[in-house]
Amino acid sequence: MAKDSCDGCGRTVTVAGGIANIWTFGEDTGKGTAMTLEFEDGSEHLLCYPCIEALPDYPSAADVDRLEEVDETTSRHVGP
Repeated sequence: MAKDSCDGCGRTVTVAGGIANIWTFGEDTGKGTAMTLEFEDGSEHLLCYPCIEALPDYPSAADVDRLEEVDETTSRHVGP
């Protein structure tokens, strides 16, 4: 599995997918799994699941810029 960092909060993440976790779909990798999302504004972002949960319904690149890590399992929006 590939390791990278979340575009939102910066935590180290494991990119779900590929042959390494074909039967578990990333469930056995624990905290720090992520996936790449493409937004309606055309931007793409690798985000951990806590950051994905913190995004509004129709996110943009600006929403990703306002994400930060709170602890190992949560993220939140900061600023306006």
